[in-house]
Amino acid sequence: MSDIAIVSLEQPLDSIAGELGRSFAEYGFAVIRDHGIPQELIDRAEALSKQFFALPTEAKMAYRIAGGGGARGYTPFGVEKAKDAEIFDLKEFWHVGRNLPEGHELREFMLPNVWPSEIEGFCETFSELYAAFEKAGARVLEAIALALGLDRQFFAPTVEDGDSVMRLLHYPPPPEDAPDGAIRAAAHGDINTITLLLGAEEAGLELLTKQGEWKAIDVPQGALVINVGDMLDRLTNGRLRSTTHRVVNPLGDAARRARYSMPFFLHFRPDYVIETLESCIESGAESEVPPPITSHEFLQQRLREINLA
Repeated sequence: MSDIAIVSLEQPLDSIAGELGRSFAEYGFAVIRDHGIPQELIDRAEALSKQFFALPTEAKMAYRIAGGGGARGYTPFGVEKAKDAEIFDLKEFWHVGRNLPEGHELREFMLPNVWPSEIEGFCETFSELYAAFEKAGARVLEAIALALGLDRQFFAPTVEDGDSVMRLLHYPPPPEDAPDGAIRAAAHGDINTITLLLGAEEAGLELLTKQGEWKAIDVPQGALVINVGDMLDRLTNGRLRSTTHRVVNPLGDAARRARYSMPFFLHFRPDYVIETLESCIESGAESEVPPPITSHEFLQQRLREINLA
């Protein structure tokens, strides 16, 4: 059996689309090298992320937005739970989203960003990284469109001004008083279209295979891990899989280290209607296809399930 694809985004997309499509169909995951996000920018962002999470708790809590569902700013340790989980995840995080101008037709769906005044260059660096993630994501979506037999620009209008969110994650060393069974991120699927993850080189990220076994994801230094989200799974009627995955607690020396990562949750536009592609519906199985739903409605439904709305 072929393993999780590791491909270079510098290659012609039609030469990697088939391998990506196979990997997303089998595992829901692929690994991307040569993604175009400058290493200098990644290093700068990681340093600023560490600075933020090192701030006193009361300073970080000033950026928690009441009633915001964690969409912007700070979400403290012990809040987010995976769907159907009884125990919270051992993590804290910061969200950066899209800034839309006053009067924009989608402005009502997106809160303005907040920025920590204590850290110089935070806004500039993460605005730059957000744009770089979006550029890399657009190219991955082109390859996915080719893998599905669609026009390579099929996804461009579906994600234009989408509600994409960049998350800065901090998993501290697991505390001694953590509840039994608590891990860094319990088994879950992502809500969005695709996720692009930086910082997965540290051991711990695992996916659940079709055979029901947990499989560790081996990531070359500096590569992006890409996974299919529930929205793309729904659009393709499960042809591309949103796979259950988790981040387990480390063993040995790694258990005394914090883990930092930066996922980018690439979303459709809030008003995009997720309606299963005709090419992904088997003859005679039309009645089993999920009903159309807007991206925003789907997101709100799922946020309630994970304790963020």
